[in-house]
Amino acid sequence: MRIAVDGQPIEHAAGDSVAVAILRSGQHPQHGGTLCLAGDCGNCCAEIDGIAFTRTCLTPARPGMRVTRHPAVGGPPLRMDPPVDPVASPAHSTTNLHREHADLVVIGAGDSGQAAADAARSDGRAVTILSGDLGHDVVGVYPGPLVVIRLANGDMLHIHAHDVVIATGAAELHPVCEGNMLRGIYTAGAADVLRSAGVDVGVTATVDLQQLVRFEGTDGHVTGVVTADGSTSPCESVVITSARRAPRDLLARMVADPHVRTVGPAADTFEFPAAPTAGTVCPCSKVTVDDLQMVWDKGFQHLELVKRASLCGTGTCQGGVCLPHLRAFVTAKSGEPAQPFTGRPASRQLTISEAAADVHLDAFRRTALHHEHVAMGARMDRFGGWWRPWNYGNFLDEYWAVREGVSLGDVSTLGKMIVTGPDVVEALERIYPTTIHDIRPGRSRYVLLLNERGHVIDDGMVCREVTGDDGFDRFVLTFTSGGASFAEAWIRDWIETWGLDVRVLDRTLALSAINVTGPLAGELLSRVGVDEPPRFLQHVHTGVAGIPCHVMRLSFTGEASFELHHPRTHSVELWQSLMAAGRDLGVRPHGLQALFALRLEKGHVIVGMDTEMDTTPRRINMDWAVKLDKADFIGRTALLRTADLVDRRRLLGFTMPGPAPIEGAPIFVDDDIVGHVTSSFHSPGLGQSVMLGWQKRMPAADTVTIDGRQAQVSATPFYDPQGARARA
Repeated sequence: MRIAVDGQPIEHAAGDSVAVAILRSGQHPQHGGTLCLAGDCGNCCAEIDGIAFTRTCLTPARPGMRVTRHPAVGGPPLRMDPPVDPVASPAHSTTNLHREHADLVVIGAGDSGQAAADAARSDGRAVTILSGDLGHDVVGVYPGPLVVIRLANGDMLHIHAHDVVIATGAAELHPVCEGNMLRGIYTAGAADVLRSAGVDVGVTATVDLQQLVRFEGTDGHVTGVVTADGSTSPCESVVITSARRAPRDLLARMVADPHVRTVGPAADTFEFPAAPTAGTVCPCSKVTVDDLQMVWDKGFQHLELVKRASLCGTGTCQGGVCLPHLRAFVTAKSGEPAQPFTGRPASRQLTISEAAADVHLDAFRRTALHHEHVAMGARMDRFGGWWRPWNYGNFLDEYWAVREGVSLGDVSTLGKMIVTGPDVVEALERIYPTTIHDIRPGRSRYVLLLNERGHVIDDGMVCREVTGDDGFDRFVLTFTSGGASFAEAWIRDWIETWGLDVRVLDRTLALSAINVTGPLAGELLSRVGVDEPPRFLQHVHTGVAGIPCHVMRLSFTGEASFELHHPRTHSVELWQSLMAAGRDLGVRPHGLQALFALRLEKGHVIVGMDTEMDTTPRRINMDWAVKLDKADFIGRTALLRTADLVDRRRLLGFTMPGPAPIEGAPIFVDDDIVGHVTSSFHSPGLGQSVMLGWQKRMPAADTVTIDGRQAQVSATPFYDPQGARARA
């Protein structure tokens, strides 16, 4: 029977753990350090069948198992295969979870655990014993109390207990001295395991921990041990014995709960070993005594601070090896007994599948048309906090439907808000950098949303309604899909800060919206009852296929577009009516892939995709959307202060023949990188690739190199520069 270790087959005997099998072959399961073979340390951790930080001493060897040792320095590589389909959800494993309720759970089947169990049974209590010998790997204890266990078959078990007794015993101390990361060092318990398995570790020297001075070695392997009497014992392996044991109390340090108690050696008072003076204290993070001294000298003079500054105790064993020596070091330096740090669940590394077993959370919302999209063959993707159609099989067909016919897009994800009240105009004038008071009822205006630094944080539309029966002005605001929640909180916070009398109603989830776009959009609307559609940047309330809609005339695609905002409960009915009415017009839906291409041809910026955290209107050539001569608004002071300063950043349009470079591609001028591509698309309508991208060096070059090819700076919009089609 064989397993593969770093691609090389090695034999293993029946009953071997992976660590024992590797040692049987004359190798080390990692790269050095003392082995306990009891699961207390990280010195045998390796990647097994793709799962990193697996304790090889606790993993039975199985024929065909693939073992890859971790690097000598640093963590194992993060294995992330690129998705074959960028829209498809990534492949994932499923871990079964079992839930149980128990009266008393005893963790540990040693003498103290059995005594606690027997005492509880004599009191008439039902006892559940958890032990590694029984296939239980207890990885965490949480308030409740809740005990989390990984089972031998790979399933997870959560036990909700009335009381928990932790009886995990004590662990053997590892040596900390010069040479303690050599191969061939074992605790007494590990030596017993190897002898029982018939593993020959060569000429052995046995040394008590108190007598140990240092290890000597060649080529990373121990060749001798020096003791306190000055003698050197040549050997091929060293067995460390000690009368002291460290409480195995990591689970106990995870939780403060009156229903959780610790008994036996795990609860005993611990006599510190001698403070270390040389060697590696934390094998997981490769922290030496010199590292501890360095952070101490810098003023980190509390155990928790030493831990964080040096990373000692933050590795896979969470102090199983280093904590006794770390406490001894801090105690010797401070003169006060150093208390152990808090344990953090889990005590063993968990896969995401194991940690999330039986937890189902879809953090992305679904529009009312979600199932309509799926039924029409949509490939759904996550964008802006929502599940949205990426395409319906062929995005170029969708692109041409918008450019030459008529198409429907689900834009229900847009943020939608109604604001009204005595001070609403004043509030909006302060919030937006353009004028609001001069928007006439029935008209709308594109607006940017800025923060105090004058940076663009969102964009959208302001639509002015007719004055309500209460005599107050009323506005409908829209925001981007990803920015809607933040925008609501932002606006409410400022209104409250200013003490203005404004009423805000967020209708993002209550209202759906369908965009009817393309040269035949007006014809389609006339078939469903809209005889007089609004003109460009106008909006009206009217019935569409018998459904009350707020129809907004604008254009993100570059063609005539009508957004139909309507109650969510009527969304499917409206969608199906529009599809049926436009069947002979060739109506078809379009997804995000086509929408992104269409808007790019028009040079429209997507906030958060084409912009950066410190993007100002000037940098994206939107000075026209800012009126610095109006009264104060959010960001005005910052914009005025920087208005006369040289700004070396600009978002520009680029064109080039051939296929479009990948988004994110660097932009070169000669051998210097001056920016990157934010959006790219090979336009079939324009016969070339069009891009938006940053140049962060002025004066901007007219010709740049992208993807090894020349590209020209070009004015935007690339398509229909005069906007005649959007206004048709």
